[in-house]
Amino acid sequence: MAEEGRKGQNSVVQEIGRKFRLSISVVAFVIITLFAVIVRYVLAPAPAIQDLLPDVSIKVIIGICLFLSLVGLYYSVSISKQVLRIVKDYGNRIERILGITSDLREEMYGDILLEKIMEYALAITNSQAGSILLADSEVLVFKIVKGEKAEQLVGTTVEKGKGISGWVAQTGKAVRITDASRHERFNPAIDSMTGFDTKSVLCVPLKTKSGVIGVLELLNKEGGYAYRERDEEVITYLAEQAAISIIKTKFVEDQKNYEIHLTEMLLEAIDFHIPEKRGHSKRVARYSNIIARGINMPEDEKKRLYFASLLHDVGFLKIHSDEAFRKEEFMRHPSVGYEMIKPINFYEDIALFILHHHERYDGYGYPSKLQGEGIPLEARIIAIAEAFDAMVSTTSYRVPVSFQEAVEELKRKAGTQFDQELVEIFVSNIEPQHITA
Repeated sequence: MAEEGRKGQNSVVQEIGRKFRLSISVVAFVIITLFAVIVRYVLAPAPAIQDLLPDVSIKVIIGICLFLSLVGLYYSVSISKQVLRIVKDYGNRIERILGITSDLREEMYGDILLEKIMEYALAITNSQAGSILLADSEVLVFKIVKGEKAEQLVGTTVEKGKGISGWVAQTGKAVRITDASRHERFNPAIDSMTGFDTKSVLCVPLKTKSGVIGVLELLNKEGGYAYRERDEEVITYLAEQAAISIIKTKFVEDQKNYEIHLTEMLLEAIDFHIPEKRGHSKRVARYSNIIARGINMPEDEKKRLYFASLLHDVGFLKIHSDEAFRKEEFMRHPSVGYEMIKPINFYEDIALFILHHHERYDGYGYPSKLQGEGIPLEARIIAIAEAFDAMVSTTSYRVPVSFQEAVEELKRKAGTQFDQELVEIFVSNIEPQHITA
């Protein structure tokens, strides 16, 4: 990142330097001319020197100097404006890139991230088309394609080392091409497939410290212009930041996938360990979600509530199934579950909800005898959902009661065992069909 930043900075400094050198040349010419006039007409130099100086009217000389001064002033003002424009343009690019970088780093979904990278790259360079290819073993796979008939390319592959994109992936070097049809690495087969007429190309690697993970390819700059060095510098920097974000989102998605599969494994283990609780956790999650919607709970909190509901009884896995419903053992399962879940990073923020889902609103619950709103909201929700399922489920360890009887029981214990406001929301939204849904 620092290297690309220095490259961009150097190109701007070089351009500013060229402008200033031109301005200095004009000023120097005017000064030398004025010096010659002073020597010729004011200082009365020796005859040998005087013979070298042209015999021109002082009025003509002064006129020329005045003209050159005006020309010099014009060039100075013009060059200053150009320099300011270059600096402003570079500053705007940097500011835009920083905003884009921040946006990419905050994106957590891989498919949306790739779409954003592509849209930003097209907008920055005014390109007509483009694609992102990600490495998969010895080939590159078209993941995102924008342009005419682009959908035909999605999912197709290019061998590393073949074509422009394959060469960039293999070497890790960016390439700018003004006329693709004359380039030795250009593969016309893709244009034949899509009907697109590729003219100019800018292709940069998506790489991290561990190597190239793909390429970002842009085609046909608007207006028929060639891609400039500054386009390459900005897109190379964007590609570097994009590669970091791609790796991060892949890690997050892998972790989510692992979390989902681990949760399913634990649920199956609970159901197998205690058959009386088969399906109980998923039903509790469904009933909890009814309350969550009723209080307009934010999505990230809903997600935590969902996983806490699914795993609220995970502590039973460390309690012998024959003793699971003995009072002393039964009362241990929230603490045991808490100790099991807390060390796992992606479950850490739901551990307290599991620990306290058997607390009572009046403070007579367990294991910590918390009271009122001192009990985590999610734990208060799970307590209601679990009690309701225990009363109506036909697979419960209890004799089931009717839907209406269960609702009335929740109402009777609102304010003592359960949070009264949450009970009111639940009974207002629960319907008989939710039990069998």
